[in-house]
Amino acid sequence: MLNKIIEFSVRQRLLIILALIFFIGWGLNSYQKIPIDAFPDVTNNQVQILTTINGFSPLEVEKLITYPIEVEMSSIPGLVENRSISQFGLSAITLVFEDGIDIYWARQQILEKLIVVRDEIPKGAEVEMGPVSTGLGEIYQYTLESESLSPMELREIQDWVIAPVLRSVKGVIEVNSFGGFVKQFHILLSPTSMQTFDVTLEEVWKAVETNNSNAGGNYIERNFEQYVVRGIGLIEKIADIENIVVKTENGIPIKISDVAQVKTEPQVRYGAVTKDGKGETVAGIIMMLKGESGKSVVLDVKKAIENLKSSLPKDLKIVPFYDRTELVAEAISTVSNAMLIGAILVILVLILFLGSLGSSLIVSLILPISVLLSFIVMKMIGLSSNLMSLGGLAIGIGMMVDGGIVVIENINRLIQENKENANKKHFLQVVVRGAEEVGRPSFFAVLVVVTVFIPLFTLEGLEGKMFTPLAITISVALLIALILSLTMLPAFATFLKEKNAKEKSNPILSFATSIYEPILSFGLRQKALTLGISVVVFILSALLFSRLGTEFVPVLEEGSIAVQAFRLPSISTKGSVEICNLIEKRIKEIPEVTTVVSKTGRAEVATDPMLPSISDIYVMMKPLKEWREGYTKKMIVNEMREKLEEIPGVLYSFSQPIALRVDELISGVKSQLAVKIFGESSEVMNGIAEEIIKELQTLEGAQDVKVEQTTGFGYLQIKINRESLGRYGLSVKDIQEYISIGIGGETVSTLYEGEKKFDIVVCLEENHRNTLEAISNILVSTPQGYKLPLSTFAEIYTEEGPSQVSRENGKRKVTVELNVDGVDIGTFVEKAQEKLKKLNLPTGYFLEWGGQFENQQRANNRMMVILPITFVLIFVLLFITFGSVKSSVLVLMNLPFSLVGGVLGVWIWDIYLSVPTSVGFIAVIGTAVQNGIVMVSFINEHREKGHSGLDAIKISSMLRLRPILMTSLTTILGLIPLLMSSGIGSEIQQPLAIVVVGGLITSTFSTLVLLPSLYSWFERAK
Repeated sequence: MLNKIIEFSVRQRLLIILALIFFIGWGLNSYQKIPIDAFPDVTNNQVQILTTINGFSPLEVEKLITYPIEVEMSSIPGLVENRSISQFGLSAITLVFEDGIDIYWARQQILEKLIVVRDEIPKGAEVEMGPVSTGLGEIYQYTLESESLSPMELREIQDWVIAPVLRSVKGVIEVNSFGGFVKQFHILLSPTSMQTFDVTLEEVWKAVETNNSNAGGNYIERNFEQYVVRGIGLIEKIADIENIVVKTENGIPIKISDVAQVKTEPQVRYGAVTKDGKGETVAGIIMMLKGESGKSVVLDVKKAIENLKSSLPKDLKIVPFYDRTELVAEAISTVSNAMLIGAILVILVLILFLGSLGSSLIVSLILPISVLLSFIVMKMIGLSSNLMSLGGLAIGIGMMVDGGIVVIENINRLIQENKENANKKHFLQVVVRGAEEVGRPSFFAVLVVVTVFIPLFTLEGLEGKMFTPLAITISVALLIALILSLTMLPAFATFLKEKNAKEKSNPILSFATSIYEPILSFGLRQKALTLGISVVVFILSALLFSRLGTEFVPVLEEGSIAVQAFRLPSISTKGSVEICNLIEKRIKEIPEVTTVVSKTGRAEVATDPMLPSISDIYVMMKPLKEWREGYTKKMIVNEMREKLEEIPGVLYSFSQPIALRVDELISGVKSQLAVKIFGESSEVMNGIAEEIIKELQTLEGAQDVKVEQTTGFGYLQIKINRESLGRYGLSVKDIQEYISIGIGGETVSTLYEGEKKFDIVVCLEENHRNTLEAISNILVSTPQGYKLPLSTFAEIYTEEGPSQVSRENGKRKVTVELNVDGVDIGTFVEKAQEKLKKLNLPTGYFLEWGGQFENQQRANNRMMVILPITFVLIFVLLFITFGSVKSSVLVLMNLPFSLVGGVLGVWIWDIYLSVPTSVGFIAVIGTAVQNGIVMVSFINEHREKGHSGLDAIKISSMLRLRPILMTSLTTILGLIPLLMSSGIGSEIQQPLAIVVVGGLITSTFSTLVLLPSLYSWFERAK
């Protein structure tokens, strides 16, 4: 089959050229349309259910809202995880589904379940699903700045002018407003006036509710004309509210203005935004629809903002502080520059070793065409262009030409051997034969390389989403390069002239040959010594491997810093704002910092449910070239720690914007590691958490150790006395109305201003509800006409209670979070687990490790299962290639020494074993097997031609020296740019490149020296 393809390609050269032109055009079109982002979207398949309810405590939210919804959702097919947070007035439930489940189908199932559970949750609870977005969805964030406008006016413009326009941009699923003050119209009731006019809360409520509506009277006809009948009674301004009649006494109307003041007041808020230590501002967060192109959406958002400027107040500025396109540009630049430099180095190797510009050009064409055609497949399967998918192409730059090198080198060799027959027909036959001789081993060699990447296709969770794109692109590119090597390359090789293919003196090859020949001879003479040295080196490297540290993946550099600040849970939003201003001023003292924006509490759409005591602080940095000489990001973070430690009562955790969001969405924690404590009593779990913190803080490398804030919230309890209620003929509901309406404030109606709408809220004047004494003295009307203080019917006191209740898979939990620095995560967790074994946990309480360690364990377990299966598949392909068990085993025996260089590379560079290094070892195995197939195939071929065993080994080894050196050098040099890179994303690519480069150095030696020696010993060659 392969031979027929090669023959067809040579005889139908024009058809091959036309096909290439077609596919190149298709590739260019796909490249232009493919989504572009910085990183692959690693967020799991999840839906958030957000429920808000006015005034409910965390315990009430858990009991009356979170728990019923969790129970109802538990039966949805494909649900794998259920997490929830119950806070004051908010229930946030995160449902994680299997990756293969369509997110819109999952949302439909949830919607149907919510209809069922609607009657079980309290009235007034507003349930909605979070936007169809991901951890990478927050692609553009901005603040509104104006010298003349107040925070309330800024928020009004954000909600009713800017957000509606930006929501209409293609690819935007939500514009989340954060900070400022939401405008409301408050009816502030005076208890004294209410008593004077004998007006009750219920009467005020009903009066407003029944005096704010329009009515339609159909239409009437008059003089052949039609008139629509409208009854206009909607409230349009404050005066309309003030003039509402509550009741009439002796023919005298009592209006709202008689018993209350009507003012424009802010809504009770749960979050705020500050910037650069200059006070509060308003922020907008653009959230991208899942699956869209981050770069394209941000560009469209910027255009929409530019068009908006003319309709905004003159001194209002929309100032971005987080722009994903900057990160996208830097991440794509890292891999594209590596690809370009790698390609140049690869072409240089081709020219130097082949000694023919024409042959080098033909092989070089494989690179751009393979990359371009890979975009076709990426577009078809919905793969975006990002750091990892393009990284696969960058890693494969040197490998892509391996098949082409073997084919063109063999064609050139046969041309030289048959140069006396210079006629065209014979020349074409030589080209066909040259390609056919190496076509089968090249085909199976590439299949083996693709096979070794199978473990990456089976990875789950975060690691699967991160490295599957890399495995796909490198496999696709190698298969395309193989097809081109067996079609385009033979076809183009026919345009070579005999004189152009003439063998020239090659000083590099001559030098390599002069060194290789005596080493090969020694290896063949001293087989036992060669094998013995190899075994000893392998054992030593295995011992070294067992001592290397481990981690999940290196931290991806985003170019900015995210600081989480934790204060006492009882702190008010106003208090948090003051502290954030101080924090921002301290951080701004660092020269490398450009902007600091703090987001305290939760936004309008609470996709990130935080307490007012917690702030996410975004620290935006100058370009690296503008930093102080010799300064690194770690040094700047340490400088921040020193400055912020001067502020008492605040704990900090340092991360990065995307990492912070993704970690939370995937595992529910915002740090690298987490110890989850499961049980019933929050008090008991918090006690266990304190013991864990003491143990962890003694370990080297532990940083930012803290416990999830679940306690310390201040409660003003109003415990109703049922006996007193019965004495005066009141019900619990009657008292609760005074609490919810009078103290908390309830929305009774809506005031429309054009397209804008604002809540009308009824509550008592602030001085009658802002202290314990004032609340105790709130007058309650009884059926007998008495006006008695609230303290008559309830015990009123303050105490400390829970600030939030966290649950996971139906169980309550408290989480201890921490980061690790200076020590590998694997070693740290191993030592930590030993320490935590000392804890005496009560019955029903248990611990689980979460965060990156959980991901690392999952990836390791998957690798342990898949790698043996992969080796079996490799053996099967080797057996199909050779038809011999001995030859197949021989190639596999060459692998252990091939990995030695990778282990040494990890040790020399002082990095940890991780998923990227595992990918590197996989790539080394593939290349080693590929070279082994070519070497053993050639030796077998020469033996079949009648050469003796040792002659066949020597001849084949010398003939394969150039292609093996070339394939190894092209792969190594193709990776050198990634090895030396320091740009965005290099943290993932560099460990992989280190392992591959180190592994290929020993792999090349193993293939050229150890493999022939093994062949000699294994086949008893003489």
